[in-house]
Amino acid sequence: QVQLVESGGGLVQAGGSLRLSCAASGRIFSRNTMAWFRQAPGEERRFVAAIVKSTGNTYYADSVKGRFTISRDNAKNTVYLRMNSLQPEDTAVYYCASTPYVSASYAYEPLYEYWGQGTQVTVSS
Repeated sequence: QVQLVESGGGLVQAGGSLRLSCAASGRIFSRNTMAWFRQAPGEERRFVAAIVKSTGNTYYADSVKGRFTISRDNAKNTVYLRMNSLQPEDTAVYYCASTPYVSASYAYEPLYEYWGQGTQVTVSS
């Protein structure tokens, strides 16, 4: 089992920044690829960013490239999502997810076995 706990969400004005954290515990090999997804009201959950432990490779949705940065501190078992230049369309519940797999389908939601409870990010205009 893997437990994921997100934190760092909140209310921010457009143009502001937030850093989300995802603290992981449990089976280490099940956390090889860590990702962030988000779900806006009335919409499906969508991929935001992923990072692979074994290679350090990172991947981003086009909508956040250049504004968001995913990183991980393996010693602290924590994954971060730094979000800059936030816009109202970034408003969503942000979820942390993990999988033991390394796959080109890193944006494919069913690839991920474990999910956190989510943290709300609200960007006001």
